[in-house]
Amino acid sequence: MPRPILATIHAAALRHNLERVRRDALESRVWAVVKANAYGHGIERVFDSFRAADGFALLDLAEAERVRALGWRGPILLLEGVFDARDLELCSRLDLWHTVHCDEQIDMLAAHKTQTPQRIFLKLNSGMNRLGFAPARYRSAWTRLNALPQVDEITLMTHFSDADGTRGIAHQLEVFERTTLDLPGERSIANSAATLRHACEARGDWVRPGIVLYGSAPDFPVGSAAHWHLQPGMTLATRLISVQTLKAGDTVGYGSSFTAEGPLRIGVAAVGYADGYPRHCTTGTPVLVNGVRTRLVGRVSMDMITVDLTPVPEAGFGSEVTLWGNASGGAVLPIDEVAQAAGTVGYELMCALAPRVPVVVA
Repeated sequence: MPRPILATIHAAALRHNLERVRRDALESRVWAVVKANAYGHGIERVFDSFRAADGFALLDLAEAERVRALGWRGPILLLEGVFDARDLELCSRLDLWHTVHCDEQIDMLAAHKTQTPQRIFLKLNSGMNRLGFAPARYRSAWTRLNALPQVDEITLMTHFSDADGTRGIAHQLEVFERTTLDLPGERSIANSAATLRHACEARGDWVRPGIVLYGSAPDFPVGSAAHWHLQPGMTLATRLISVQTLKAGDTVGYGSSFTAEGPLRIGVAAVGYADGYPRHCTTGTPVLVNGVRTRLVGRVSMDMITVDLTPVPEAGFGSEVTLWGNASGGAVLPIDEVAQAAGTVGYELMCALAPRVPVVVA
């Protein structure tokens, strides 16, 4: 029989999370962000759950082709725009909207021969300092785009760096509003955290939720999935394949990083960093065994982890182990808690799910 590890994508939970975003987005239209293969969930697996969105936002042309192949005829937005002038041909053919964040992309558009003008999202660097035109150059970029016959409508766009934290969005929102004052066009400024935490100030005409759609809190640990009424979009589960009984002084795993202080029963679970479970998880990382919260002990190996069975003495060979998501008995282990133990964020755990892990949609 196959190795017992399995990732389950929860279609109803994804639909719930999208509707949760809609409640805070009020009258704004909603992009379902499905970049990075839908944050590791799989574009084809989440499509039906997200087709109630107003559009799909993603990064590359291959992902856009996949969404069109699924039958989507509505808007698709390339969040980083095109990377080569030849990409504009496919934008025309697939009717893609795309971001413009630099002069080179305007140059490509100016040289592009098309019968159908394209919808542009013009990005302002309001303080994140990744992509976008500086405020002093934004209006001239808009003027140049607006004069091109290759360009249809221009949406004004920026991205917040601190919507999830104490600094907030006021400093960037002021730059955006001052820079775009009196410019026509729709606005798109709110990511997941801004949509949940700053909906009244920052929603604009379009919101761009990403991580929140998949059931992770964008502001963890200040907020949590439960606080925002989100449901896990993915469960990663496996089973125990061995049980060991330790005595005081016995060590566990590579590097002998865990030493038993007394008699201890541990279980060996069929999951490791080759499956996408983070190697940097240390002793104490939460795990559910038969729905009961316990802890990881020792180092994560390529194919196995070891867990403390003290809180669940009845557990044995074949017992269910939930790494994140929903246990069969109804208990939930938020992915954000596991990510925190690994010194990272839920985004990375979702995206790191390995190809060898079987995936089902339920």
